[in-house]
Amino acid sequence: MQSTDLGNKESGKLWHRKPSPAARDGIIVNIIHSSSDYLPKVLRFLNVAFDSSGDCLIAGDHQGNIYVFDLYGNRFNLVQRTAQACTALAFNLRRKSEFLVALADYSIKCFDSVTKELVSWMRGHESSVFSISVHASGRYAITTSSDTAQLWDLDTFQRKRKLNILQSVGIQKVFFLPLSNTILSCFKDNSIFAWECDTLSCKYQLPAPPESSSILYKVFAVTRDGRILAAGGKSNHLHLWCLEAKQLFRIIQMPTKVRAIRHLEFLPDSFDAGSNQVLGVLSQDGIMRFVNIQTCKLLFEIGSLDEGISSSVISPHGRYIASIMENGSLNIYSVQALTQEINKPPPPLVKVIEDLPKSKLNSGGLKMKVTSGRVQRPAKSRENKIQARILKQDLTGNFENKENEVSDGLNKKRLQILLKGYGEYPTKYRMFIWRSLLQLPENHTAFSSLVDKGVHVAFLNLQKKYPIKSRKLLRVLQRTLSALAHWSAIFSDTPYLPLLAFPFVKLFQNNQLICFEVVATLIINWCQHWFEYFPNPPINILSMIENVLAFHDKELLQHFIDHDITSQLYAWPLLETVFSEVLTREEWLKLFDNIFSNHPSFLLMTVVAYNTCSRAPLLNCSLRDDFEYFFHHRNNLDISVVIREVYHLMDTTPTDIHPNGKLDAFVALTKGQYPVFNQYPKFIVDYQTQERERIRNDELDFLRERQMVEDMQAEVDQQRVEDEAWYQKQELLRKAEETRREMLLQEEEKMVQQRQRLASVKRELRAKEMHLQDATRRRFLKLQQDQHEMELRRLNDEIERKNLLRNQEAVAKEMREDADTYRRKVDLEEHMFHKLIEAGQTQNQKTQKWEEAKEKDFHLKSEKKASALSDASRKWFLEKELDDALEHAEHPYNTVPRCQSGQAASGYVPRTSQLKDSSEVDSSTHISLNQRRVQWDTMEQDLMERVRNLRQRLTAQARNRCRTPHLLAT
Repeated sequence: MQSTDLGNKESGKLWHRKPSPAARDGIIVNIIHSSSDYLPKVLRFLNVAFDSSGDCLIAGDHQGNIYVFDLYGNRFNLVQRTAQACTALAFNLRRKSEFLVALADYSIKCFDSVTKELVSWMRGHESSVFSISVHASGRYAITTSSDTAQLWDLDTFQRKRKLNILQSVGIQKVFFLPLSNTILSCFKDNSIFAWECDTLSCKYQLPAPPESSSILYKVFAVTRDGRILAAGGKSNHLHLWCLEAKQLFRIIQMPTKVRAIRHLEFLPDSFDAGSNQVLGVLSQDGIMRFVNIQTCKLLFEIGSLDEGISSSVISPHGRYIASIMENGSLNIYSVQALTQEINKPPPPLVKVIEDLPKSKLNSGGLKMKVTSGRVQRPAKSRENKIQARILKQDLTGNFENKENEVSDGLNKKRLQILLKGYGEYPTKYRMFIWRSLLQLPENHTAFSSLVDKGVHVAFLNLQKKYPIKSRKLLRVLQRTLSALAHWSAIFSDTPYLPLLAFPFVKLFQNNQLICFEVVATLIINWCQHWFEYFPNPPINILSMIENVLAFHDKELLQHFIDHDITSQLYAWPLLETVFSEVLTREEWLKLFDNIFSNHPSFLLMTVVAYNTCSRAPLLNCSLRDDFEYFFHHRNNLDISVVIREVYHLMDTTPTDIHPNGKLDAFVALTKGQYPVFNQYPKFIVDYQTQERERIRNDELDFLRERQMVEDMQAEVDQQRVEDEAWYQKQELLRKAEETRREMLLQEEEKMVQQRQRLASVKRELRAKEMHLQDATRRRFLKLQQDQHEMELRRLNDEIERKNLLRNQEAVAKEMREDADTYRRKVDLEEHMFHKLIEAGQTQNQKTQKWEEAKEKDFHLKSEKKASALSDASRKWFLEKELDDALEHAEHPYNTVPRCQSGQAASGYVPRTSQLKDSSEVDSSTHISLNQRRVQWDTMEQDLMERVRNLRQRLTAQARNRCRTPHLLAT
């Protein structure tokens, strides 16, 4: 077993020597992806999927790395890094290079494996997508999660429908049935519904399984023809449903060691028409067992308890099995190696018992009687029992002719009867019947050895002569022709071999082994004696055809002779292309149903019948080009009529000219190794090979010489070009040098002019600098002068402010003294008033004292009036001072000394004059002492408030004056 570590490589080879898987494990290669970090670890593969051809598969690991593995080309490529784990993959879309990947963020992306670009991004799921099913046409896809299934159109990548269900039910799987428009939905309650893809209408529902064998379905698989559904779950029972009859028809019990089934998948077979019989069952122990659902026999198994399998996928053609192991690696198995023991031919039914020597017979005395249909044991040797099979024979005679017995239990005569009744074999079973009729040995090892020799040199440039649009078809044709050329040297020089093999290559392009063996069988049996006149057409075969045509239609043959049309024109084109140019696909298949079911001479008779059935248009042809066109293009001819005519010719042709007597009966290819094919003039082929080799060598010598001459001529031309380039470069360098010198001179002249301009600019700048310095000096001197003036003004303001404060303090002191005097006066008056009241308490002193009180009251009133006048005069004085202070604050530089004012020294009125004025007041006015006290307090408070306001205003103005010089300096 070979092992490949992908590491950090983006591409490389899968194996470095051709793998030879053993029948025991069948492993072609084990693929590991390990990281190259400081602590290396294995990156586990999670999902894998095959493409439609089955030779390429795609796999993704848990870090989002997606690789494409080409098993045919022995290459791997990293096509995408999604940076998140993939939960499902699909690689069989309509555009073969595109694939779908479901990611851990619940989205589905479509990438191109060739350009490695993102094609589309589909969203809509709210949980992890665990299944992607693609329609057979590649146009639609169904993505399934636990809560919903969605149908997508892969042409527009738009969602068409969405299936929502209750969470209590849950979805197990939703997928397309192969080769149909039916969608099968399986739910967790074991209900299974079938829906029409276009209308999404329910077609049918499968009934519930019987209660005795009811299991919860977890995994499902369908045969390629869509007729049988296999379901399994947490049990060792398998349920097989017939989808046509819609009923459970079989329950298979797996071995007791199987407790749960994790995965199911049918193994495809190229010749069972899609009715797959082998089912792969992956159980909980990591072993995948392959059983035949008809015989219920275990055929083979992969995986083991030590190296268990996590999941598996089988290629569409059934050649490979890709399994993700529990350790995260990927194993590729060869189904051919695993089934090698199974596909061994059975032992012969007839055993020959040789007689013992007479001496032993006489001495032993044992007797054995062999009767028809029964083998009797000797009576005297019961202890040594011999196991023998009873071979049933036809009571009417011996075995049928061995020629009528074909493989797989089919009878050739019965097939011929069926063919004559229906005209052709059923399309569904045609390939199976052909394989049985031709008795193909399916020698995988021998064919692989031929293929391993590579493309034959004769077919390296096949695409130039036969430009085929399909690259796959061209590759298969090239490989088949190369295998034939390696099998026999004659086929490397046969010019018509591609024409002969092409229809079979196109028919069996998905199974190259069968294609090769069908063509080889055709050459051995139906192309007998074709190579005896090589390299010329088979004159002997064409003579047989002409003899039969002369017997059955002399007029047509005479018409050919009259227009110089030989059998190389009316017979050989049909033979070398095996009628593929003149028949449609359906007509060609119908014809070869009859050819493969009859003697090899049937093909030659078909050529005669085709000419005789076309005698009317042929008799109307007179030009050679018309005949050539007729035998190389399709014509309006019923193939059924031609086939009936062939059978008529086979029966009515005389024995002496019948090709049946000159051609051998059918001989199948031998098993194990292919027979040696040497039915050709070997000396001619060898001579041609030698001549071709000589010509090839001469051509190689000529090519070498021509190559040498071309190389010498190329060197001379190169030298001449280099010399011319050198001279041109020298000329360019000289011109460039002259240009640089001129530029230097111009630059020097510019530099001189710039120096002159710079000197003048410097002079101007120096003059401007002197002017600026002078202006700056004058500005600085003026600024100093202004600062001195502002300092003087500030000092004057400070002096005035101090004088004002001194005056304010004097006025305040005087006011306080007057207030104190008044308070003492009021206290004295109150004291005197209380004494008067005490004096009036005595009755006898009332009158005297009343007179004294009146006199004192009179004097008190007089004093009160004088005090009022004094207060008024003081109030006027204070107001005058306040007005002067305000005027001084507003016009500090126009202050006039008080002595120069109009009032001079008379601003203060003496108390005596006030008293004189107060004496003139009406003595009848009476004001109580308490009222006078209240008035005096109010007046005093008002005066003090005005003084405070005046003080605040003066302080603010003084501050403004102090800040003024600084503002000017700024």
